[in-house]
Amino acid sequence: MNKKKITVMAHGAMIAAIYAAATYLCAVFAIAYGNIQFRLSEALTILSVFTPAAIPGLAIGCIIGNLSSPFGVWDIVFGSLATLFAAITARALRNIRFRGFPFLSFIMPVIFNGLIVGAELTFLLPTDKAKLSAFVIYALEVAAGELAVCIAGGIPLFYAVRKAGIFNNKL
Repeated sequence: MNKKKITVMAHGAMIAAIYAAATYLCAVFAIAYGNIQFRLSEALTILSVFTPAAIPGLAIGCIIGNLSSPFGVWDIVFGSLATLFAAITARALRNIRFRGFPFLSFIMPVIFNGLIVGAELTFLLPTDKAKLSAFVIYALEVAAGELAVCIAGGIPLFYAVRKAGIFNNKL
């Protein structure tokens, strides 16, 4: 195996480990799962802008992080798919920038988690509301938490990684 492949695998593994650990840390404070969540690990989705290794790293980290979800296999599958889709589209949109910032990449986790996890919660949580109303409420709640985490963690992480030049090897 060549050095580039080993580096990509190592970056992906580190991202997966950090994502899973951050998710479990949030779970301790009961903010990792449900309609109101502030999963600090989701700030890592901005790393897709810098390296393709972030895509499998984020997906695997999310699968591991969701192993302790109270929503079981549903969250392992759908929550992880939301993160995977967000990472793929963030990577694809990385060169579209506003004042040097990849805003569209930044917003992808907010959109995908809001829609996919919002739909998941609509079917899994009991509600006295109509399904469409419940979906809109859950989607907006998940998206709001995701946006807060991406603003508080993702933006500073983007600028810190860019300044440090951690992924400047153009993988």
